[in-house]
This record gives sequence, structure tokens and C-alpha cells, in this order.
Amino acid sequence: MTPPLSRSCVVSAIGVAQILAWGASYYLPAVTASAIAADTGWPIQWVVGGLSIGLTSGAIVSPLVGRTIQSRGGRFVLCLSSIALALGLLIVASSNSLEVYFTGWAVIGLGMGAGLYDAVFSTLGGLYGQAARPAISSVTLFGGFASTLCWPLTAFLLEQVGWRGACVAYAMMHLMVCLPLYAWAIPVQGLATKSLAKGSDVRVAVDERVPNFILLLVLLCCVNLLVSAIGVIIAVQLIDLLRYSGAGLATAVGLAALLGPAQVASRLLERVSGGLFHPAWVLALSSALVAGGSGLLAFGLSFAALALVIYGAGAGLHSIARGSTPLALFGSRDYAVTMGKLAGPMLFAQAIAPVASTLVLESYGAKVLLYGLALAALAAFALSCAILITVRGRA
Repeated sequence: MTPPLSRSCVVSAIGVAQILAWGASYYLPAVTASAIAADTGWPIQWVVGGLSIGLTSGAIVSPLVGRTIQSRGGRFVLCLSSIALALGLLIVASSNSLEVYFTGWAVIGLGMGAGLYDAVFSTLGGLYGQAARPAISSVTLFGGFASTLCWPLTAFLLEQVGWRGACVAYAMMHLMVCLPLYAWAIPVQGLATKSLAKGSDVRVAVDERVPNFILLLVLLCCVNLLVSAIGVIIAVQLIDLLRYSGAGLATAVGLAALLGPAQVASRLLERVSGGLFHPAWVLALSSALVAGGSGLLAFGLSFAALALVIYGAGAGLHSIARGSTPLALFGSRDYAVTMGKLAGPMLFAQAIAPVASTLVLESYGAKVLLYGLALAALAAFALSCAILITVRGRA
């Protein structure tokens, strides 16, 4: 019997696959939407709306994904995610009507729900139990390069083979790179399975008998929902927000480029800290940074660079906290199911956020939208502080 791969091999394989998983789904419309609209004549709002359909599809399937990872392990689900992403991209590439285009994005959404961070974190929790936090941090370091690497790659593919060819190329990458990586690196069952079956992680069972479990779950869901909604608005509309504030296109693109390095830097600092701070503290800090960065953006271009660095650092930490906080609070026994329950509302919020923010932006302007984002982030910070208080009260 072949021995399991080392943790570094597993994390590296999943991390590389995550770059493509994010780059060829969540980050794809930012580069391809204008080309698709110009080629087909479809309104660009409908073209970008494909992402909202995908996120909605992912939200619907997320609870099932969590339960499946809990029962069958992450290898099966992540391999299926690569197949779904590839199939969806091929449908999008062949679409000659909005109905087919939206169908393609609905299939891509199934792959997103089964193959992005929440499913990966659940897989790592099954593999390594309570010791999964460093692996979660390391995978997010890889994921932080998704836009940095895939946006230029997508632009190159657009020039060479057009948007349809770019979708086909990414579909082939999912089948020829991501699928083999998942199948090779992830064991059929988690390494933590035996110890969990023996009851080594029974703390969560105790927590389920007290009201604090429900309180913490609701609070954590609300924090993640708010920050996730802010994140998708920033990702989809940042350049437009900066241009509304008076920046030229080149300046807006240059400022937007600060987000990726800030996210990676904050994740690297968290990783090298070796888990010095409880994940609930990381959650609170990430919410505070997101609130501060969102608020500073409303003060104009003079503060834009600093605002984006602060926001990016907070968003980078939040990606880690959304996976490590449930693991620390509720244990690893039902971690995949818990993550599935949390992922659904977050993806629904991400699906609705671009539509709602566009209405606010067009009706009331960029400043009102940015102030609204800052208030939402402050609410997330207050909720994360409530989690801290509750956790310390149980200590």
C-alpha cells in the first residue's frame, strides 16, 4: 500500500489547483466580461450576472458538499469540482444565447461550491483534524496569487484565441492539471478519521448541548456573510469605484493591483506566527482592517493606496479566519458539515451583493456605497468582538 504523501505535498498540490479554481471561475468575468458583451451583443450587466448565478448555484449545493466531505472525504468532492468547472466552462464557450450562457455558469457554480476555499478547508479538517490551521493558512497563500497570475493569463488568452478559446483552455487545465493533482495528493479518507472515530475530539459534542454553540454559529455566519459580501463588491467593482472617485483607468488598475500583495503579505505573517493568536482574535482583526480600509476609501484618492493595503490585509486574514475559527470553536468532528452550513449564506450574499451595490452606485454614487460598506464592516467587527467575549467567557 502506498504511504500517504507528506503534508507539504498535499498542501502544495491543493494550493496550485486553487489558483486555477479561483482564476477560472470567480475572477474570470473581470477580464472576459467586456469581450463577451462586445462579441455577442448581450448587455454587460447580464454577462457579469453569470457570476451571480454561479454563486447562487454554489450556495445551494454547499450544505450537501459539507455532508459529502464528512462522509466520503474531500478527494471525491474536489475531483468532481474540477469536472464541473471544466464542463461549465465548455458550455459557456459554446453558448450562443444567454440561456445557455447562464446554464454554463450554473454548472460552474456547482464546481465553485464543491471546489473553492470552504470545501478545501473542510477537506483539510478531515485530513489533519485540530492541526489543520497551518495547512489552511498555507493554501490561502497559494490562493492569494489567483488574480495576480490568472488575470494576465486570461488577457493573453483573449488576445490569442478569444474568450471562447480562453474558456476551453481553462477547461482543459481543470481536467489535465487540477483533477490529477487532487486525485494524486488527497487520500481517499482523512488521516484524522480513526482518531475522531475513537472520540478524541469530543469537545464539539459538549458545545452542542449549550446555547453558546448556536450563538457562536449565528455570529460567525453573520461576520462571514458581511465580509464576503463586501469582498465580492470590491473584487467586481473596485476599478469602477476608483474611477467614480476621479481616478483614470491606468491609475485605478494600478491601485487595484495593491490588493493581491496586501492579502498575501497578511497571510504570510499569520502563517509564520505559528498560530500564536486564537483564530477568534484573527477574525476580529480582519474585520477591523476591512472596516478601516472600506471607510478610508470613501475619503477619496488621497487615501486610496493606504485604504486598499489595509483592506487587502484584512481580506487576506479573513480567508484564514473563516476556516480556522469554526475549527477552533467547534472541533473537527463535524467540521465539514459546519463549513457547509456557513458557506451557503456566504455565497448567497456574494451572489446578491454585486446587483445591490450596482443599484446603490448608480442611484446614490460611490461615496454612499463606500460608507455603506464601511458600516457593514463595522457591524462585522462588532459581531466578531461578541464572539471573542463569548469565547473568553467559556475559557
